[in-house]
Amino acid sequence: MEVRQPEIRTVNVTRYITPLREGGSMPAIAEADDGFLYVLKFRGAGQGSRALIAELIGGEIARALGLRIPELVFARLDEAFGRTEPDEEIQDLLKASVGLNLALHYLSGSITFDPAVTVVDAKLASQIVWLDCLLLNVDRTVKNTNMLSWHSELWLIDHGASLYFHHTWMHMEDRAIKPFVHVKDHVLLRWAGMLDEVNQAYQSILTEPVINSIVSLIPDEWLEGESPFESFAHHRQAYASFLLSRIAHAASFVKEAQYARSAII
Repeated sequence: MEVRQPEIRTVNVTRYITPLREGGSMPAIAEADDGFLYVLKFRGAGQGSRALIAELIGGEIARALGLRIPELVFARLDEAFGRTEPDEEIQDLLKASVGLNLALHYLSGSITFDPAVTVVDAKLASQIVWLDCLLLNVDRTVKNTNMLSWHSELWLIDHGASLYFHHTWMHMEDRAIKPFVHVKDHVLLRWAGMLDEVNQAYQSILTEPVINSIVSLIPDEWLEGESPFESFAHHRQAYASFLLSRIAHAASFVKEAQYARSAII
Protein backbone atom coordinates (compact mmCIF):
# COMPACT_ATOMS: atom_id res chain seq x y z
CA MET A 1 0.00 0.00 0.00
CA GLU A 2 1.43 3.36 -1.04
CA VAL A 3 1.78 5.89 1.78
CA ARG A 4 0.91 9.47 0.92
CA GLN A 5 3.55 11.85 2.25
CA PRO A 6 1.87 14.42 4.53
CA GLU A 7 2.36 17.99 3.37
CA ILE A 8 2.76 20.99 5.66
CA ARG A 9 2.38 24.45 4.16
CA THR A 10 4.72 27.28 5.17
CA VAL A 11 3.30 30.74 5.85
CA ASN A 12 4.88 34.03 6.89
CA VAL A 13 3.52 35.70 10.01
CA THR A 14 2.41 39.23 9.19
CA ARG A 15 0.55 40.40 12.29
CA TYR A 16 0.65 39.55 15.98
CA ILE A 17 -2.89 39.95 17.27
CA THR A 18 -3.17 38.83 20.87
CA PRO A 19 -1.48 36.46 23.32
CA LEU A 20 -3.33 33.44 24.70
CA ARG A 21 -2.04 33.79 28.22
CA GLU A 22 -3.87 30.72 29.51
CA GLY A 23 -1.21 28.65 27.73
CA GLY A 24 1.99 28.07 29.67
CA SER A 25 4.08 28.64 26.54
CA MET A 26 2.24 31.88 25.68
CA PRO A 27 0.90 30.99 22.24
CA ALA A 28 -0.79 33.78 20.33
CA ILE A 29 -3.39 34.46 17.70
CA ALA A 30 -1.61 35.78 14.63
CA GLU A 31 -2.34 36.50 10.98
CA ALA A 32 -0.27 35.11 8.12
CA ASP A 33 0.33 36.15 4.54
CA ASP A 34 -2.33 33.73 3.30
CA GLY A 35 -4.99 35.85 5.04
CA PHE A 36 -5.88 33.25 7.69
CA LEU A 37 -5.66 33.44 11.45
CA TYR A 38 -3.58 30.90 13.37
CA VAL A 39 -2.76 29.91 16.92
CA LEU A 40 1.00 30.40 16.82
CA LYS A 41 3.31 28.20 18.92
CA PHE A 42 6.76 29.73 19.47
CA ARG A 43 10.08 27.90 19.35
CA GLY A 44 11.41 30.49 21.81
CA ALA A 45 8.92 29.51 24.52
CA GLY A 46 9.70 27.45 27.62
CA GLN A 47 10.14 23.97 26.14
CA GLY A 48 11.60 25.27 22.90
CA SER A 49 11.59 23.28 19.69
CA ARG A 50 10.82 20.00 21.47
CA ALA A 51 7.28 21.17 22.18
CA LEU A 52 6.86 22.00 18.50
CA ILE A 53 8.14 18.57 17.51
CA ALA A 54 5.66 16.91 19.88
CA GLU A 55 2.89 19.12 18.47
CA LEU A 56 3.80 18.22 14.90
CA ILE A 57 4.17 14.47 15.46
CA GLY A 58 1.09 14.23 17.68
CA GLY A 59 -1.09 16.26 15.36
CA GLU A 60 -0.10 14.41 12.20
CA ILE A 61 -0.48 10.98 13.82
CA ALA A 62 -3.96 12.01 14.94
CA ARG A 63 -4.74 13.14 11.39
CA ALA A 64 -3.46 9.84 9.96
CA LEU A 65 -5.87 8.07 12.30
CA GLY A 66 -8.79 10.10 11.01
CA LEU A 67 -9.23 12.34 14.05
CA ARG A 68 -10.06 16.02 13.63
CA ILE A 69 -7.06 18.34 13.99
CA PRO A 70 -6.84 21.98 12.84
CA GLU A 71 -4.45 22.35 9.91
CA LEU A 72 -0.84 22.56 11.05
CA VAL A 73 1.49 24.95 9.20
CA PHE A 74 5.10 26.00 9.53
CA ALA A 75 5.04 29.68 10.44
CA ARG A 76 8.07 31.79 9.63
CA LEU A 77 8.83 34.78 11.82
CA ASP A 78 11.00 37.52 10.33
CA GLU A 79 13.77 39.13 12.36
CA ALA A 80 12.06 42.52 12.11
CA PHE A 81 8.74 41.19 13.32
CA GLY A 82 7.62 42.49 16.73
CA ARG A 83 10.00 45.40 17.09
CA THR A 84 7.07 47.69 17.80
CA GLU A 85 5.55 45.31 20.37
CA PRO A 86 5.25 47.33 23.63
CA ASP A 87 5.16 44.32 25.98
CA GLU A 88 8.78 43.43 26.79
CA GLU A 89 7.98 39.81 27.65
CA ILE A 90 6.24 39.28 24.31
CA GLN A 91 9.01 41.13 22.45
CA ASP A 92 11.63 38.84 24.01
CA LEU A 93 9.56 35.80 23.00
CA LEU A 94 9.31 37.04 19.41
CA LYS A 95 13.04 37.72 19.21
CA ALA A 96 13.80 34.21 20.49
CA SER A 97 11.45 32.70 17.92
CA VAL A 98 12.85 34.16 14.70
CA GLY A 99 12.74 31.50 12.01
CA LEU A 100 10.43 28.53 11.73
CA ASN A 101 7.63 28.04 14.25
CA LEU A 102 4.42 26.00 14.21
CA ALA A 103 0.84 27.18 14.00
CA LEU A 104 -2.63 25.68 14.02
CA HIS A 105 -5.52 27.06 12.00
CA TYR A 106 -7.65 29.21 14.31
CA LEU A 107 -11.12 27.72 14.72
CA SER A 108 -13.13 30.90 15.04
CA GLY A 109 -16.22 30.48 17.20
CA SER A 110 -15.11 27.20 18.76
CA ILE A 111 -15.73 26.51 22.44
CA THR A 112 -13.76 24.45 24.93
CA PHE A 113 -15.03 20.91 25.32
CA ASP A 114 -16.85 20.48 28.62
CA PRO A 115 -17.36 16.84 29.77
CA ALA A 116 -20.20 17.96 32.03
CA VAL A 117 -22.15 19.19 29.01
CA THR A 118 -21.13 16.89 26.14
CA VAL A 119 -20.99 13.09 26.14
CA VAL A 120 -18.55 11.49 23.70
CA ASP A 121 -19.45 8.14 22.14
CA ALA A 122 -17.44 5.06 23.11
CA LYS A 123 -15.59 4.70 19.83
CA LEU A 124 -14.36 8.30 19.61
CA ALA A 125 -13.45 8.36 23.30
CA SER A 126 -11.47 5.14 22.86
CA GLN A 127 -9.71 6.51 19.79
CA ILE A 128 -8.56 9.64 21.63
CA VAL A 129 -7.52 7.75 24.77
CA TRP A 130 -5.51 5.31 22.62
CA LEU A 131 -3.80 8.20 20.82
CA ASP A 132 -2.85 9.91 24.08
CA CYS A 133 -1.51 6.67 25.56
CA LEU A 134 0.67 6.24 22.48
CA LEU A 135 1.95 9.82 22.69
CA LEU A 136 2.32 9.90 26.49
CA ASN A 137 0.08 12.95 26.48
CA VAL A 138 -0.39 14.10 30.08
CA ASP A 139 -2.43 17.11 29.05
CA ARG A 140 -5.98 15.94 28.28
CA THR A 141 -7.59 16.13 31.72
CA VAL A 142 -10.74 17.59 33.24
CA LYS A 143 -8.74 20.69 34.21
CA ASN A 144 -7.35 21.11 30.71
CA THR A 145 -9.22 19.12 28.08
CA ASN A 146 -7.33 20.46 25.03
CA MET A 147 -10.35 19.73 22.87
CA LEU A 148 -12.66 22.14 21.10
CA SER A 149 -16.24 21.85 19.94
CA TRP A 150 -16.55 23.42 16.50
CA HIS A 151 -19.54 23.01 14.19
CA SER A 152 -20.82 20.27 16.53
CA GLU A 153 -17.65 18.20 16.08
CA LEU A 154 -14.79 17.46 18.45
CA TRP A 155 -11.37 18.80 17.48
CA LEU A 156 -8.07 17.96 19.18
CA ILE A 157 -5.50 20.66 19.94
CA ASP A 158 -2.22 21.07 21.79
CA HIS A 159 0.00 17.98 21.86
CA GLY A 160 3.08 19.92 22.97
CA ALA A 161 3.29 18.14 26.33
CA SER A 162 3.47 14.73 24.63
CA LEU A 163 6.58 12.61 24.04
CA TYR A 164 8.14 14.01 27.22
CA PHE A 165 10.93 11.41 27.07
CA HIS A 166 12.68 13.58 24.45
CA HIS A 167 13.65 16.20 27.02
CA THR A 168 16.37 13.83 28.25
CA TRP A 169 16.25 10.76 25.92
CA MET A 170 17.08 8.63 28.97
CA HIS A 171 15.71 5.07 29.17
CA MET A 172 13.90 5.57 25.87
CA GLU A 173 13.64 1.85 25.12
CA ASP A 174 12.06 1.11 28.50
CA ARG A 175 9.60 3.99 28.24
CA ALA A 176 8.51 2.82 24.80
CA ILE A 177 7.07 -0.43 26.13
CA LYS A 178 5.69 0.72 29.48
CA PRO A 179 2.03 1.48 30.21
CA PHE A 180 0.87 5.09 30.43
CA VAL A 181 -0.04 5.45 34.10
CA HIS A 182 -1.36 9.00 33.68
CA VAL A 183 -4.25 7.64 31.64
CA LYS A 184 -6.18 7.45 34.92
CA ASP A 185 -6.60 11.24 34.68
CA HIS A 186 -7.81 11.30 31.06
CA VAL A 187 -10.99 13.29 30.62
CA LEU A 188 -12.56 10.72 28.25
CA LEU A 189 -11.49 7.53 30.00
CA ARG A 190 -14.90 6.70 31.50
CA TRP A 191 -16.42 6.58 28.00
CA ALA A 192 -13.59 4.61 26.37
CA GLY A 193 -15.24 1.20 26.20
CA MET A 194 -13.90 0.09 22.81
CA LEU A 195 -10.16 0.11 23.36
CA ASP A 196 -9.56 -3.42 22.08
CA GLU A 197 -11.33 -2.72 18.80
CA VAL A 198 -9.57 0.62 18.36
CA ASN A 199 -6.19 -0.92 19.17
CA GLN A 200 -6.57 -3.50 16.42
CA ALA A 201 -7.61 -0.90 13.86
CA TYR A 202 -4.97 1.68 14.78
CA GLN A 203 -2.07 -0.76 14.86
CA SER A 204 -2.89 -1.67 11.26
CA ILE A 205 -2.95 2.01 10.21
CA LEU A 206 0.26 3.20 11.88
CA THR A 207 2.73 1.22 9.83
CA GLU A 208 6.45 1.91 9.63
CA PRO A 209 6.12 3.89 6.35
CA VAL A 210 3.38 6.05 7.89
CA ILE A 211 5.44 6.83 11.00
CA ASN A 212 8.56 7.52 8.95
CA SER A 213 6.64 9.89 6.68
CA ILE A 214 5.43 11.89 9.68
CA VAL A 215 8.80 12.02 11.44
CA SER A 216 10.45 13.16 8.19
CA LEU A 217 8.47 16.42 8.49
CA ILE A 218 10.59 17.63 11.43
CA PRO A 219 12.65 20.61 10.18
CA ASP A 220 16.41 20.50 10.60
CA GLU A 221 16.43 23.77 12.53
CA TRP A 222 14.25 22.28 15.25
CA LEU A 223 16.86 19.56 15.78
CA GLU A 224 19.81 21.92 16.15
CA GLY A 225 21.57 22.45 19.47
CA GLU A 226 22.42 19.95 22.18
CA SER A 227 21.59 16.44 21.09
CA PRO A 228 22.85 12.92 21.82
CA PHE A 229 22.59 12.09 18.10
CA GLU A 230 25.31 12.34 15.51
CA SER A 231 23.03 13.58 12.74
CA PHE A 232 19.55 14.92 12.07
CA ALA A 233 18.71 11.64 10.34
CA HIS A 234 19.62 9.65 13.47
CA HIS A 235 17.61 12.09 15.57
CA ARG A 236 14.50 11.60 13.45
CA GLN A 237 15.01 7.84 13.43
CA ALA A 238 15.03 7.84 17.23
CA TYR A 239 11.52 9.31 17.23
CA ALA A 240 10.38 6.74 14.68
CA SER A 241 11.93 3.86 16.63
CA PHE A 242 10.25 4.96 19.85
CA LEU A 243 6.84 5.26 18.23
CA LEU A 244 7.08 1.97 16.34
CA SER A 245 8.13 0.12 19.48
CA ARG A 246 5.27 1.70 21.40
CA ILE A 247 2.76 0.73 18.71
CA ALA A 248 4.06 -2.85 18.70
CA HIS A 249 3.59 -3.02 22.49
CA ALA A 250 0.27 -1.16 22.52
CA ALA A 251 -1.41 -4.03 24.40
CA SER A 252 0.48 -2.86 27.47
CA PHE A 253 -1.00 0.63 27.54
CA VAL A 254 -4.43 -0.60 26.47
CA LYS A 255 -4.52 -2.97 29.44
CA GLU A 256 -3.47 -0.14 31.78
CA ALA A 257 -6.22 2.09 30.40
CA GLN A 258 -8.84 -0.64 30.83
CA TYR A 259 -7.70 -1.24 34.39
CA ALA A 260 -7.86 2.48 35.20
CA ARG A 261 -11.31 2.73 33.60
CA SER A 262 -12.65 -0.16 35.65
CA ALA A 263 -11.75 1.75 38.80
CA ILE A 264 -13.91 4.77 37.91
CA ILE A 265 -17.07 3.25 36.40
